[in-house]
Amino acid sequence: MNHSADFQDQCINSIRFLAADAIEKAKSGHPGMPMGAAAMAYALWMRHLKHNPQNPAWPDRDRFVLSAGHASMLLYSLLYLTGYDLSLDDIKAFRQWGSKTPGHPEFPHTPGAEVTTGPLGQGISNAVGMAIAEAYLAARFNRPGNVIVDHYTYAMASDGDLMEGVAFEACALAGHLGLGKLIVLYDNNHVSLAGSTALTFTEDVKARFAACGWQVLHVDEGNNIDAVDAAIREAQNDARRPSFISVCTTIGCGAPTKEGTSEAHGSPLGVDELTATKARFGWPSEPFAIPEAVLGHYRTSVANGAAAQSDWEMRFAAYKAAFSAEALEFERMIKGELPANWESILPAFGPDTKPAATRKTGEGIMQELAKVLPELVGGSADLNPSTFTWLKGYGDFQRPDLPQDGVQGKVGGEWGYGGRNIHFGVREHAMGSIAVGMALHGGLIPYTATFFTFADYMRPPIRLAALMGLRVICVFTHDSIGLGEDGPTHQPVEHLMSLRVMPNLTVIRPADAAETVEAWRTALLNMSGPTALVLTRQNVPALNREVLAPAHGLRQGGYILKDADDGKPEIILIGTGSEVEIALAAADKLTVAGKRVRVVSLPCWELFDRQPASYREQVLPSDIKARVAVEAGIKLGWEHYVGTEGKIVGMETFGASAPSPVLFEKFGITTDDVVAAAQELIK
Repeated sequence: MNHSADFQDQCINSIRFLAADAIEKAKSGHPGMPMGAAAMAYALWMRHLKHNPQNPAWPDRDRFVLSAGHASMLLYSLLYLTGYDLSLDDIKAFRQWGSKTPGHPEFPHTPGAEVTTGPLGQGISNAVGMAIAEAYLAARFNRPGNVIVDHYTYAMASDGDLMEGVAFEACALAGHLGLGKLIVLYDNNHVSLAGSTALTFTEDVKARFAACGWQVLHVDEGNNIDAVDAAIREAQNDARRPSFISVCTTIGCGAPTKEGTSEAHGSPLGVDELTATKARFGWPSEPFAIPEAVLGHYRTSVANGAAAQSDWEMRFAAYKAAFSAEALEFERMIKGELPANWESILPAFGPDTKPAATRKTGEGIMQELAKVLPELVGGSADLNPSTFTWLKGYGDFQRPDLPQDGVQGKVGGEWGYGGRNIHFGVREHAMGSIAVGMALHGGLIPYTATFFTFADYMRPPIRLAALMGLRVICVFTHDSIGLGEDGPTHQPVEHLMSLRVMPNLTVIRPADAAETVEAWRTALLNMSGPTALVLTRQNVPALNREVLAPAHGLRQGGYILKDADDGKPEIILIGTGSEVEIALAAADKLTVAGKRVRVVSLPCWELFDRQPASYREQVLPSDIKARVAVEAGIKLGWEHYVGTEGKIVGMETFGASAPSPVLFEKFGITTDDVVAAAQELIK
């Protein structure tokens, strides 16, 4: 239906003033972008976006990512107007306790919000992950004449998003991969929080994206919805390149004294300025006024969305009739369910298993899992030969028309977007953010891999995955000074503790092959947050489970690995990872000396602390104060388990470059050091 220019202006102004009124009522927020980008958002949402307000989780919907999360009222206005489960009272409760409209968009808190954004650069990078997921699922499931995965990922980004390095990392990879279903609209308003972008951001952004292999388009006047519409259509027509649309807008559009200035960015307009702005646009002065005809126009999105989903459901029914096994697999993957009996594929390790690094054990486990979990997709930061996290025989995720490189064989080739090994390049930050986007899209279990010390580069997306409760598996190898000669730059010391303090992140450091199996099992079953698997570079022995407790104790986070003969220890030794071997050896020496010793393997603090108090008391009785913890990481934090009366054998400085055995000796993390600490407590 064609509408007059005046009516379209009313529709756009409804976005502007819902946002401005909510921000004014809250006395807090960012009105500049919602007012400046309203026309661009209207063009996208009302002319292009395929979505169903009554079913925000419909699998084949387009994804919309407001990367500039500070402009949250732009998103909330659109969600309310188009008929999502968001009321006008929710809009009025912007930024208030318990509201569905928090200061920055939060997934899954707000119906229709696809992702939690706010930390700049993350949203646009998440969008790359969403586009990767769409491409993989389309390659795996679509058949000629039977297409069930066919949607776009749209992101709206700000100057701040593009200043963040992670956005450049992710967008460079998106261009290399030729993700034609990814379209970014850049709110090019030349103003950031502190002032004009001329202060810091004068590069040729369009040339940068062109150099990365994107189609680059430009709209001179952001209030010209026909021009924005035409640019989006042109973007959609290029299937081989992601598209970057630079849209020139005016921040705080219409505010008489604040438009085009940084004053409109992050503070309410103020009553006088808002009143004057409404008068300038001929808008009713009362707050939250929406003309009935305007709301009716927006609410056509409900019927249109239902029709689009109904059409897809008919196509899916036809697909299911023709490809029943594939359809059932698609439904299972979208639901995030694991296949029946998948655990039977997990390998078992007996007492005759040769010593091996847990990273190497992990490699074998992943090969078995890949056979039954087509949703397991991921890769490393150019480190597969070191992290051993490839899925052998399952191809590389690459642009299908990418030529052979003549060295590693086909790149793209027959696998194309159906390949399951993503080569992220040396881009840990983007890797983490892309994995978050893959998980948000649904249908995949993404994994990442790098050296543990480089978890620092990935911390922002790990935190967001934890905040959103996403199943992302982060494999970190080379987990301690045990990596040896590469020295302190590559030896993680504080990293275990720094990740353990992050809410809703499960950190697991397995002691041997059997615990590594359980660690992977636990990670796959953890659907409410990310899991970090922390693995060794150096070999560790397979513990003799015929004598010691079975490794399934890891499911409780910690367990009694070996106990005093009478079950009444006088001292408890606690270890994780490669240091469990040290704790066991120390226990043997102390036992020979007539001491009653318990050894506890504590690979996952988070899981252990969630156990009933009765179980925790059984493993670590409160009346036994003599406790020694041993871990090749920073000591701070172990007081949580050993108290102020116990001892901690660990690190207090950075590492050094030397062979692994030398480092453990020089830094005092040996059997004898644990024995000495124990004897001080029970002398």
